[in-house]
Amino acid sequence: MKRQLTLFFLILSAICNAQDLPKQRQLTAVRTATTPKIDGLLDDVCWVEVPIASDFIEIRPTPGKIEAKDRRTEMKVLYDDVAIYVYARMYDHPDSVSHELVSRDQIGNADFISIIVDPFYDKMNGNGFFVTAAGVQFDAKYSQVGDEDPNWNAVWESAVKIDDKGWTCEMKIPYSALRFSGKDIQNWGINFSRRTQRSNTQVFWNFVDPKVNGFINQEGLWTGIKDIKPPLRLSFSPYVSAYVNHYPANLPGVKNTTSRFNGGMDVKYGINNSFTLDMTLVPDFGQVQSDNRILNLTPFEVKFNENRQFFTEGTELFNKGDLFYSKRIGSIPSYYNSGAIGTNDKIVKDQTEAKVLNATKISGRTAKGLGIGIFNAITNGMQTEVEDAQGNLREVETQPLTNYNILVFDQSLKNNSSATFINTNVLRQGSAYDANVTALLLNLNNKGNKYFINANGKMSVLKGEETNTGYSYTLKFGKQSGNFTWSYNQVYADDKFDPSDMGFFTNNNFLDQRVGLGYNIFKPGKWYNEWQNWLNVSYSRRATPGDYQSTVVQGGSYVRFKNLWSAEVDASYNAKGNDFYEARNGQIYKAPERFGIELYINPNRAKAYNFGGNIVYQEQQLFGGKSYNFYLFQNFRLNDKVAFGLDLSFNPNYNYVNWVTTRGDQSIFSKYDRRTVENSLDAKYTFTNLMGVTVVLRHYWSDRRNKDFYLLKPDGNLTDYQGAPLTGLDRNYNVFNVDLIYIWQFAPGSTLSVSYKDAAETSDTFYRQRYNKNLSGILNAPQNNSLSVKVLYFVDYLDLKKKRKRV
Repeated sequence: MKRQLTLFFLILSAICNAQDLPKQRQLTAVRTATTPKIDGLLDDVCWVEVPIASDFIEIRPTPGKIEAKDRRTEMKVLYDDVAIYVYARMYDHPDSVSHELVSRDQIGNADFISIIVDPFYDKMNGNGFFVTAAGVQFDAKYSQVGDEDPNWNAVWESAVKIDDKGWTCEMKIPYSALRFSGKDIQNWGINFSRRTQRSNTQVFWNFVDPKVNGFINQEGLWTGIKDIKPPLRLSFSPYVSAYVNHYPANLPGVKNTTSRFNGGMDVKYGINNSFTLDMTLVPDFGQVQSDNRILNLTPFEVKFNENRQFFTEGTELFNKGDLFYSKRIGSIPSYYNSGAIGTNDKIVKDQTEAKVLNATKISGRTAKGLGIGIFNAITNGMQTEVEDAQGNLREVETQPLTNYNILVFDQSLKNNSSATFINTNVLRQGSAYDANVTALLLNLNNKGNKYFINANGKMSVLKGEETNTGYSYTLKFGKQSGNFTWSYNQVYADDKFDPSDMGFFTNNNFLDQRVGLGYNIFKPGKWYNEWQNWLNVSYSRRATPGDYQSTVVQGGSYVRFKNLWSAEVDASYNAKGNDFYEARNGQIYKAPERFGIELYINPNRAKAYNFGGNIVYQEQQLFGGKSYNFYLFQNFRLNDKVAFGLDLSFNPNYNYVNWVTTRGDQSIFSKYDRRTVENSLDAKYTFTNLMGVTVVLRHYWSDRRNKDFYLLKPDGNLTDYQGAPLTGLDRNYNVFNVDLIYIWQFAPGSTLSVSYKDAAETSDTFYRQRYNKNLSGILNAPQNNSLSVKVLYFVDYLDLKKKRKRV
């Protein structure tokens, strides 16, 4: 411990040393009395006398290189009482401009131009507005160290033109899309970025050095903004939706075809200059893409991506400390009461998702850098329909009405540093237990963002018939900028720490230590544009009683070549360890020694046809177990409107060993072969930059073919199983999904969407050979088909006010 404290203070001393940064560029703000027409033509008189931001600097492929004159970028910015206006001229050969049409918030194979603004000039938080050469909008929110939140959406205007000099763009970004102070004279952080797709070249106006950690902290300065006032930020997005669902249950009293009609509203309200309230009332998430379900043979749950926009947009404050797994709200609740379902009861209809009744977010940051976030969501109870031995049907509540809460205070400090308090709270109706988790976080960086220290302490309290209190902490420090980087990380959790009610959680009771080294070359060489290398060593023990768990060594290298292809090689070694989770009963399992090597190839995605993939080989010492993974993806762009993608994955395992079942207090393992095949096809047709249709088809097949069974001995080793014959333990799992979605943005912020979904899932205890038989079997299995139509209309209060004045 004394050595750790000595090293801690050495790093803290290093953080006090400054690192000089390149000189910051500045642009003088110009107010306009004439509003430019947003048509992409750049011919408005108001642009004539405005200072030009030019001489952009590459971040890739050659950091620090000034862009060529014949490919130069020129930007201008104006402002008035209601918005800021952006002028952009991108010189290029018109035939070389990439302009694939894709849906909003995607880039695709297209050049883009962007403006990134930091209205509070805290060098930690900003908003980015991107427009591609096809006229597609992409907007994002940026936080402390360059984290991008592409789910943040604003309503703004843009237009592009391709001409004989290259292409042009104009934007109008209303103040209602931003948060800023009411000071008479303001300075904003600002930067511009342009990407040329065919050469994978990206440039910034104010240089963003890839060797320096962070992005917003390397911005320029827009000076002398005068007499602008934050407007009333109030908008409504009412929606109506209709659903028809068909599933051939073919059970008495259960309808095969059902329908429903929904209505609700999203509300955004600017409480003051800094804070915004977001509320969704009776939300409808039925058109969100399906989760990619898999056959999970591990003792831990699978973490799925969140696709519901309300839970992904503007949640950077709530995600601090890794305590918020938003799919706990509605989609994957942690609490499931199965006690009311008897052993002789048959589940007729199991509700797997709880209905979200409403959800509210209040978030923002004061002029002094204090970020405050308040989150609340309420989900309805979940009912499961069961049939008893006499054929009587009844409903059982498997999850009660539940209230989810988050409270965050995040204070920005000098040098992109911060101190954070966060609390999550889950309250359940009735006798079910409640959960509370609190964390304190500290992130410190030196002036040049070269050295850092991150530390946090967490406490969980579960209150039910008993109260369980657990603790966890993390300490991490190192060097994060420059060619050579390093870090040391220590994470501790006692055997009662449990944040799973609102966060994603696998296990507790550990003391993990990790040392990471990296050496990155950002300056192109003779045959490469970029080269990254890393080595990580991890060591884990249990916190109580302190026995050894694992040692892992991982290393890798990534290279981007001159032809814009890239390759990555990773290798890993797991020493023999003690696994306290695989047996599912707390018994120790002597995990065997393992080794793996991986090769990844990625193409130049600017090509109309491109392909890549990876090959992975792993082996374990016990029984000579071997695993292979072959993955191939292909993308084909027929033209700027039509594109296809095909992903093929084949993963055979031979002589692998893990837990299969429990008999009494005995844990049974098996040696088995496994084959996993996953194929997916996606296609898109984009009519315009405001309308398009996408379709995704996915088939996943995985099995488990047990060969020999073993009893886990008290010392953690395996011995041949001598008990009664074990049957029904093979697995054959299939999932098939079709997601077809049409979206039309018929007015700013307003959409009409039509969604068709087909889903089927089978899980058998016998092995079905051959891929075509499994595909045929899942296609002939009962299919759940749904068709939905949703109309969402965006209403801005300021627009309504203007219309009323005209009348």
